[in-house]
Amino acid sequence: MHDGGHNAPMVGPGAGDALAAGARVALLVAGSPAYVDLVLALLADGVFPVPLDPALTPAERHRILAPISPDLVITSQAQVKRLLAARADRSRSLPLGRPVHCTSGTTGTPKGVWSGLLPETEAAALVAEERELWGFEADDVNLVLSPLHHSAPLRCATGTLLAGGRIVVPGRFDPAAVTAAIERDRPTTMFCVPTHMQRLFAYWDAVGVPDLSSFRLVAHAGAPCPPQVKQRLIELFPGGSTWEFYGSTEGQFTACRSEEWLDHPGTVGRARPGRTLTIDDDGRIWCAVPRHARFTYLGAPEQTAAAWRDTVHGPAFTVGDVGRIDPDGYLHLEGRRTDLIITGGVNVYPLEVENALREVDGVDDVAVFGVPDPRWGQRVCAAVVGDATTDALDAHARSVLAPAKRPKDYLGVADLPMTATGKVRRDQLPGLA
Repeated sequence: MHDGGHNAPMVGPGAGDALAAGARVALLVAGSPAYVDLVLALLADGVFPVPLDPALTPAERHRILAPISPDLVITSQAQVKRLLAARADRSRSLPLGRPVHCTSGTTGTPKGVWSGLLPETEAAALVAEERELWGFEADDVNLVLSPLHHSAPLRCATGTLLAGGRIVVPGRFDPAAVTAAIERDRPTTMFCVPTHMQRLFAYWDAVGVPDLSSFRLVAHAGAPCPPQVKQRLIELFPGGSTWEFYGSTEGQFTACRSEEWLDHPGTVGRARPGRTLTIDDDGRIWCAVPRHARFTYLGAPEQTAAAWRDTVHGPAFTVGDVGRIDPDGYLHLEGRRTDLIITGGVNVYPLEVENALREVDGVDDVAVFGVPDPRWGQRVCAAVVGDATTDALDAHARSVLAPAKRPKDYLGVADLPMTATGKVRRDQLPGLA
């Protein structure tokens, strides 16, 4: 492992041209084809990119990067080009591991998911697993809808390039730009979250549906999909092309063709090849994975230990979600991990937002929760005890929180609903909205 003991991260001209195997490079720039090329080139050298949202505030960057201890921080496209130029011949070579994507646990503490350097046999198995599941081929054109610092769109893009295909990155999501790319580039694959599809469908209702016949794979994940959105997806895209998968930053659990969903309404599918799902007595989902899919949390040995256990199927991990497995082996989710809000496919943990809002003068107590929203799936709300104004709360949120984490609604309340032991009754919070 490559934990701790780092000097200050390198920034500045020429820094990072000779990174050692195991080094970590934080990427705080917008996604692009060059971004994906750099991710692959670094991984081919055994150097680990750490994709992060460039919209993070300085305070968020510091908190997330502290336990990761990057050797280099990239904040400009010029740095991307320079680093890529030094290893231009490496962007289609075998990646020797996974990027270090970051996830926040229910404690609100960001964690880097670390798989380490893989032997070539395991590295090849990691690439082959994605290629075999999704059928990536040299004639594929992957249309990138989601920010490339998220794990799912980056996996789809890298898998396409490693198979010899190409990617199209229209930039910040815009239904008109995506529709133009569909018409111009004739993509074969696309990953999306339900919010993307809702916005595309609304746009197509106004301007007409483009020719979607080029698609062989449209995969969605990241948030529960409303049944009406799922039905429209099946109706519009070629038969057999639409999929849902369930997973997390830590790893992937299931994959499910929409036709299977029709036969098993509400399912997120059966275990992916090479994985075995089990449910413990508390309803938590555990997933046994092959060696190349194992991980630790950087700088968090206790949380790593809590996430793993030995089973008859081998080491298995959980992210705390609960569900059930039907007699045919299909997984049905019964609850997202504790307190998690999913807004527009982005995970928001209430404690992180609460800690930020508690810094505002006049906040005596605060509880953050999600309520259903027709556009975003859920929207972030905050119930606040005290005399802080909405303007003060909103201004502070804008200064320290990324856009998805900022509450859309602030509710002044006299008291928060509490249990007898003094814990917030989060199940009662949506009723306040």
